[in-house]
Amino acid sequence: MPGVFGIVTIIPWKLRYTQRLRKTRKPLMQLPGILIALLLTALLSACASDDSKDQLSNTESAEQLYQKAKTQLKKKNYLSAIELYESLEARFPFGEHAQQAQLETAYAYYKYEEPDSAIANADRFIRLNPNHENVDYAYYIKALANFNRSSGFLDSLIKRDRSDKDPEPLRRSFEDFKTLVNNYPNSRYAEDSRKRMIFLRNVLAEYEMKIARFYVTRKAWVAVLNRSKYVVEHLQGSESIPDALNLIVLSYRKLGMNDLAEDTLRVLKLNYPDKISKEILEPA
Repeated sequence: MPGVFGIVTIIPWKLRYTQRLRKTRKPLMQLPGILIALLLTALLSACASDDSKDQLSNTESAEQLYQKAKTQLKKKNYLSAIELYESLEARFPFGEHAQQAQLETAYAYYKYEEPDSAIANADRFIRLNPNHENVDYAYYIKALANFNRSSGFLDSLIKRDRSDKDPEPLRRSFEDFKTLVNNYPNSRYAEDSRKRMIFLRNVLAEYEMKIARFYVTRKAWVAVLNRSKYVVEHLQGSESIPDALNLIVLSYRKLGMNDLAEDTLRVLKLNYPDKISKEILEPA
């Protein structure tokens, strides 16, 4: 006597097969009877085999599923781990194992190099468990997923400059690290987050400065000014601040705003006296 899962699986297949049989009765009747019988036997056997697997998996507890997923994760079989974690959460949506599965699914997707799925799972954990003791880890995974989105296999081979690439993932990464550091300053991930923020701040500032320098070649002084001011106002502490101040002075002069140019030059002389460009020191 088949179990309930066997009945659910086989009956819909029979109905679909009967409908197709009515539409194609004449061609099928022309096939040898033995061939039809063999096809039916093979299909029913496949269904029965799947049902057996389902029955076996459905006997496992949340703890057993979690341990199997954890084992696959340790073996770096990330796709298998993801499937087991998602199965665990679907079958046991409440409780400690489900919460831990959400977090470890985000990590597994991150290691599997699926940043969108890693971020989606981390976001879901944050939304469902805003006060969880490990919510800082969810922010950390989000930030790492965006941080590593800007690098890839080719970058590791040819040493590409990250400031040449789309900065949006890096901006999101910076904001996620910033959220972690500000909201969870004592987190075990805070120190690493601070170091990555310093790196990201420099990369993002250099990206803006490359565009500003391009605008200099086009003599688009308003655009130069806006890009340079963005670095000074939003990326304080970056290595590009002296260059940005130099371009602000130059832009103000080219735009005829000499008072503002002199004010900015005083700031530059006070804070970076050895970083003033020769062009700026020359009389306007």
